Amino acid sequence: MAERFAALADRHIEFIGEQQMFFVGTAAAEGHVNVSPKGMDTFRVISPTEVAWLNLTGSGNECAAHVRDNPRMTIMFCSFGKQPLILRLYGRATALHPRDGDWAAMLALFPPDVGARQVFRLQLELVLTSCGYAVPRYELLGERPTLQKWAETRGREGIEQYWQEKNVTSLDGRDTGILGDTD
Repeated sequence: MAERFAALADRHIEFIGEQQMFFVGTAAAEGHVNVSPKGMDTFRVISPTEVAWLNLTGSGNECAAHVRDNPRMTIMFCSFGKQPLILRLYGRATALHPRDGDWAAMLALFPPDVGARQVFRLQLELVLTSCGYAVPRYELLGERPTLQKWAETRGREGIEQYWQEKNVTSLDGRDTGILGDTD
């Protein structure tokens, strides 16, 4: 049932384009494992061996802290439609922040969002498909505008203040790198 690939095939890229959400898994060498659902227009295929996703400001910043300690990342897409399929992307990630040189070019791949916090680039090492037969079917009702409204109300300055208050360390006390290198 499961198939392994060294890179994304055209059919994988097409499947990704049809999905409304994805899940990101990260972990440091020790501590909590993080699995985070992502939605909105925040995922891009750069090439068959590289993808990127826009991380918006939220209550935690676990992926950033984990990638600083351990660059392994898994992204999972899961069909909730008629045709079952699970697509996992395994690789090594780097986080780009607004202070980084490639930030503007990577950010330009996504719709503008005042809450943009990081762009994660993932160099793929393995692409894996599996059946997804046990995943239930769901119907999309629409995007939630809540996060964008929250960020727009705060404005960029308020977002950066929020980073200082809530996004500097992970659940396990690891530096997220949001304010620069503090190690």
